[in-house]
Amino acid sequence: MIVTPETLKTRVLFRDSFVLVLDKPSGIAVHGGTKGGVTLMDYMQHFTYGLPDIPQLAHRLDRETSGCLVFGRNKKALGKLGKLFETQRARKTYHAVCVGAPPKTSGIIDAPLGRKNHDTRSWHMKVDYEHGQAALTHYKVLKQMSDYCLLELKPETGRTHQLRVHLASIDCPIAGDSLYGGEIARNFMPRLMLHAKSIELPLHHNKPPLFIEAPYPAEFLKFCG
Repeated sequence: MIVTPETLKTRVLFRDSFVLVLDKPSGIAVHGGTKGGVTLMDYMQHFTYGLPDIPQLAHRLDRETSGCLVFGRNKKALGKLGKLFETQRARKTYHAVCVGAPPKTSGIIDAPLGRKNHDTRSWHMKVDYEHGQAALTHYKVLKQMSDYCLLELKPETGRTHQLRVHLASIDCPIAGDSLYGGEIARNFMPRLMLHAKSIELPLHHNKPPLFIEAPYPAEFLKFCG
């Protein structure tokens, strides 16, 4: 899609004086990095909606991942959101189209992750039982076909590329994953088929948690019917 302030405003899933949640499109980075180019943060000046502060990222999604992305609309909100994500009280649910099938229809992937030290790209990760940080992912098969499956994923930790590395480690890589999925995954889809489907934010003590859900992008629809 062509990203403009106007097209992004049609993708606002929720906003109040505290929080803004955007349905992030695939193919755009959330903030500046080594690849350069335009990022979502370059557009946030258009999302103040009358408040003095420019919304700031409460967490991150990979460039190719779509779906729920949370921003804090002021310093207090950003601090509170930061603690929710840091303590894993912000409950994230992802959907992924994967090549093959996991060993069971539901389960837990418990595999610590660490950086690949020999790789100059510091964000390139691997399963590392000796030196890695704890990483836990719950998965459930939502739909199984002959050569792919649709999975629901609930990470308990938030390690870099956790879902991508975990699924590749059980021979069920995310379709379109050019970094961890091998040739079969790269050739399966034109994009990384990972979508941040929903998020639950227990922001206020006297109110139920916010629950925000992002619709499936067009690339997912033929797999999710």
